[in-house]
Amino acid sequence: MRARVLFFGMLRDIVGMSREDVEFPEGADLRSVFASYAARYPRLGDLARSIVVARNQEFTDPAAKLAEGDEVAFLPPVSGGCDAGDREIAEAGHYFALTHRPIDTRAVIVRLLTGAEGAVVTFEGTVRNHTKGRPTRCLDYQCYESMALKLMARIGREIAAAHQVERVAMVHRLGRLLIGETSVAVIVTAPHRRAAFEACLEGIDRLKKVVPIWKKEHFMDGEVWVEGAWDENIPAAG
Repeated sequence: MRARVLFFGMLRDIVGMSREDVEFPEGADLRSVFASYAARYPRLGDLARSIVVARNQEFTDPAAKLAEGDEVAFLPPVSGGCDAGDREIAEAGHYFALTHRPIDTRAVIVRLLTGAEGAVVTFEGTVRNHTKGRPTRCLDYQCYESMALKLMARIGREIAAAHQVERVAMVHRLGRLLIGETSVAVIVTAPHRRAAFEACLEGIDRLKKVVPIWKKEHFMDGEVWVEGAWDENIPAAG
């Protein structure tokens, strides 16, 4: 299966070329394409968290399968941007993270499991293709990262203390998300299902009202920041 791979900016300097036509095995995905170059040019692997991938001029999930004749582009951060890596807190078995990469829910569950739980409840918020009948192209998420992560961890600790649950995880995606991608995941493990369901629901409800994360929705005919509502216990500035 033949594809053309393009490199831009600093990535072109690292690999010493702007494009290459390459044969890949059937079933290869974009993540494996990147891995093949990272093995040849280790510096690419070092920058993996700040590189995005496009296929046929569209931003694409790295898990997407490659097709014959695809044009794949690896893109470094744009000028004026910053190298925004993941932020995370892992404490007492709980896990809280902000990430610019697709959320791997199963991987998060695995890190929570101890064998003592009888229930694992997962909530995933996903990007839908419309809002009130208006077609949506994609979403952009931004946040006050250091404050957001601390609040996520605080909510998780409080939920664990208030319910009979074992462990809590919250992961929120930042940056550009496409239709169908997971923007946020809340995961709770517990000996029994009712406590797990109640804690998971409380977790996402509190996250949506307290954690400083903002969403811009891009439509076919414009874009808008989505206005939510702070928790009533948070005082306003004026």
